[in-house]
Amino acid sequence: MDKISDLDRFIPVPDPRPVDGPWPELTWPIPADAELTGDVVHLSAPDPDADAAELFRALDHDAVWAHIPLRPGSAEELAELLTTWAAAPDWHAWIVRLRRDVGDTRAGSIVGMTSYLNANVRDAGLEIGATTFTPAVWASAVNPESKRLLLGYAFDTLHAGRVQLKTDTRNHRSQQAIARLGAQYEGTLRRHFRRTDGSVRDTVMFSITAEDWPQVDERLAARLRDAD
Repeated sequence: MDKISDLDRFIPVPDPRPVDGPWPELTWPIPADAELTGDVVHLSAPDPDADAAELFRALDHDAVWAHIPLRPGSAEELAELLTTWAAAPDWHAWIVRLRRDVGDTRAGSIVGMTSYLNANVRDAGLEIGATTFTPAVWASAVNPESKRLLLGYAFDTLHAGRVQLKTDTRNHRSQQAIARLGAQYEGTLRRHFRRTDGSVRDTVMFSITAEDWPQVDERLAARLRDAD
């Protein structure tokens, strides 16, 4: 039998929390009337009938959907998508509205959507994803404040131990935005799932844990102070 070479030998990953105690389950589902309010944005569950038309207009840009599958072709299709998400047991969607003007976009406008998805009650984890914003608010305080509100609610209210974020390996802008939050790169899932065009993407995985959250919170707070 051939001797295993040092190149073939996998070095086990050390346990970073060898004296862990029990962790509470994730608090789920989220109340339908839950709202998250910051200085710049307000997040609430979407009303498909009332919100779909304005949301569709805000997101109807090729750049928004370049790396996101299943682009809705009309406000009606978007309303159906929001209705489907609302019925999913592991999903909670949020509409993002401005509380104050951002550039030329007026307070009260719907500027995007985001979601908690893949919620796992037993393992106390969830994902933040399906995030899309109108290009008019890119590189503003909208995304970092939205993420800070979502992360704070996940860790401080829902008792999440882990929040993951993922993106297409081709979406360099998204990877950089996620890393700027303070999320840790975990690896790349090769040939993970199919894009709209039929090709199969690699997925870049990031996460923030409960242990990371205080430092990430401070980092985001500093970013938002600088933005002001």
